[in-house]
Amino acid sequence: MFKYAVNLIKNSFHPLDIPEGTELQCGQYILIRTDKGEEAAKVVVVNHKIAKIWEKKKPQPIPFIRVMNERDIEILNELSIAEEEAFKVCKELVSRHNLNMNLTQAKYTFDKRKITFYYTAPERVDFRGLLKDLTQAFKRVRIDLRHIGVRDETSLMQGNGLCGRPFCCCSFLRSFDSINIKLAKDQGMPITPGKISGTCGRLLCCLNYEYPNYLEAAKGMPPIGSAVMTPDGLGRVCSLHFLSSTIAVKLEDGKVKDFTKNEIEMVDEDVNIDIDIQANSYQEVSDYNVDIRQLEDDRNSSTGNL
Repeated sequence: MFKYAVNLIKNSFHPLDIPEGTELQCGQYILIRTDKGEEAAKVVVVNHKIAKIWEKKKPQPIPFIRVMNERDIEILNELSIAEEEAFKVCKELVSRHNLNMNLTQAKYTFDKRKITFYYTAPERVDFRGLLKDLTQAFKRVRIDLRHIGVRDETSLMQGNGLCGRPFCCCSFLRSFDSINIKLAKDQGMPITPGKISGTCGRLLCCLNYEYPNYLEAAKGMPPIGSAVMTPDGLGRVCSLHFLSSTIAVKLEDGKVKDFTKNEIEMVDEDVNIDIDIQANSYQEVSDYNVDIRQLEDDRNSSTGNL
């Protein structure tokens, strides 16, 4: 049974393959071997429930090399400084070659045999000239230029969302479902980039979470603008309140009142009541002067190339 795990990129946990009889401590730094090479990681003690799940699913464990000593910790700190310098060098070369790419991060393997430069770009980049200069700047080091999406970039950099909690993409979210502006409109949200988009510049991932509940709540509700008969007389639907399961109706006297679905009935009569649908449902106002369609997912939103 798996006793220990390591937390790698995007906060994904992987079981650790250790020699029998080896005892580790939670939070201890160790060296592991990944497809990128030797990497440093912190030990996590596996919950017994997770251990049982892994025992059934049998995920591929990460090979354990050894516990890091004081000298290894010093090397790790030196690598952090070297990564900052490498980032600056690469960014300068990108600017010199006038490439349309945004450098995100530089990451060395612990053995310093490989350095990975993560970048985002709106289109395919011809970085052959850049790669040639990088090989001259970083001798005897394997160089990997890795294109990632803007959602991948945010999950790599980490941070907190509008809700105050860590980004979903770097805590529990493993894959990105497609998100479009219709999700926000159907939930009656104000269509402004600052309220419905995340740090990545794309629509909030959480728009997907409660969407099925809104669809269920919308069943039996009349369309906005439709004429209805209420206990207080004829009126026209001006907005829907899904969370409270009520419908706001503007009556013939100009007053707006809320009714439940059971209290109203749709009618075919021509009701002479003007309502401002734009103001009472959702507003397509761009507070950052951004085309709303740019917030939707495209091929550059996520590559999964981390």
